[in-house]
Amino acid sequence: MPTPADPPKTAQAMSINRPAAYRRLEETDLMAELVPMTGCDVLELGCGAAWTTRLLVERLCARAVTATEVDQIQHAKHVLISDLPQVTFRYGGAESIADPDGTYDLAVMLKSLHHVPVPLMDRALIEVHRVLKPGGRLYCSEPVYWGPFNEIMRLIDDERVVREAAFAALQRAVAQGLFDLDAEVFFESAGTYPDWHTFEARFIHVTHSERNLDAERLAVIRAAFERHLTPTGAHFLKPHRVDLLRRL
Repeated sequence: MPTPADPPKTAQAMSINRPAAYRRLEETDLMAELVPMTGCDVLELGCGAAWTTRLLVERLCARAVTATEVDQIQHAKHVLISDLPQVTFRYGGAESIADPDGTYDLAVMLKSLHHVPVPLMDRALIEVHRVLKPGGRLYCSEPVYWGPFNEIMRLIDDERVVREAAFAALQRAVAQGLFDLDAEVFFESAGTYPDWHTFEARFIHVTHSERNLDAERLAVIRAAFERHLTPTGAHFLKPHRVDLLRRL
């Protein structure tokens, strides 16, 4: 498995999936290992419900975080948060970042690159390069299209094409000399959902996407989920790939 001490050096060495290379751990533990943040200015692109944003300052000790989001409903909730003085919440996408050149030590994209419109993915990575300080890094985590959890999620929204496009954009950013690749790491994080209604609330009744699922499709998704139910809930290992890029 590649580590920061033994990184793949070229875009051709990058892999969209490497089934034999997975580590089992939580993402914040991996971030603490790969990108120490103490004293850093951090840009989080696509902060979602902002629970990771909180960890960036409270556990990983970032000096300041600018957290952006394109979901207006989520952003309206973010601006009501009053106990994170180190965090500035901003509405906006990765393809147009409202900061001067060389502002940040670290940019973080947690399962957000594949949500950028495909024609804008390259532009988003150019923007990240622009706002990073020389030698600054991009920590980009993407879900891998593989495994039992993905088999359920693709019934809700089949993301194969956009995930492949996101990986190709990362490869181009390395091949074109915007970034060096410090590390590529594969990990599985545990996810437990006690019942269907919890899973449905988490992944179907969302504000960032229009699901448009009819009753027949919902029944198919529910049946696929409930095949994994045990007396302690449905337990999954969710596969991810992290590409840690360094601005040249």
